[in-house]
Amino acid sequence: MKKYSLIIPTLNESENLSDFLMPLQALRDQCEIIISDAGSTDNTQAIALPLVDIFITAEKGRAKQMNAGAAKASSDTFIFLHADTYLPDFALLLIQHGIDQGKCWGRFDIELVGEHKMLKVIAQMMNWRSRLTSIATGDQALFMTRQSFAKVGGFPDIALMEDIAMSQQLKKLAAPYCLSAKVKSSARRWEAYGLWKTITLMWRIRLAYFLGKSPDALAEIYRRGW
Repeated sequence: MKKYSLIIPTLNESENLSDFLMPLQALRDQCEIIISDAGSTDNTQAIALPLVDIFITAEKGRAKQMNAGAAKASSDTFIFLHADTYLPDFALLLIQHGIDQGKCWGRFDIELVGEHKMLKVIAQMMNWRSRLTSIATGDQALFMTRQSFAKVGGFPDIALMEDIAMSQQLKKLAAPYCLSAKVKSSARRWEAYGLWKTITLMWRIRLAYFLGKSPDALAEIYRRGW
């Protein structure tokens, strides 16, 4: 049995999937790679199959997909990774160091990869906010023990903000293990929709969530981009 399970939700990721999966091949002696796909209509499955250990098709929705992937996992440590986010060097060693200290969940700092000079500032603000609130986003590569995943019942089955809701449940168990090593995450949405428009949108969604607006309504706002 491998020590770690890397669980990746996908939907039509064929354009960059090979570039994303290739660096993970060096981890496969310790880590099983699981793709939980939401019924991609492109070449996602054909590209992924030689490069992963398990490929499953799940109901669409990141929470559903990640829970389905976790149900197939055989290890005692789960790492949830978006298909446009790259782990730092020695990621598994860093995670294991925390687990050896008794930490049951955590996340990495983030670096947003793109052209705009403000992306570095935005990423730093995200990292500071995460440390202050003990809340992590999915882009920060959430990791946790199988036991802690089970204790909180997995990701809440909601249309959006599942990472925030999961963090809220996990921090009731323990404070997160906040790694200063940085995952590199694509800023493609930020740049496609406009930097300031995306910042405004993200804060609007986050505020509405904490004020009690339904995740279904928030998902529609996110899809529209306004």
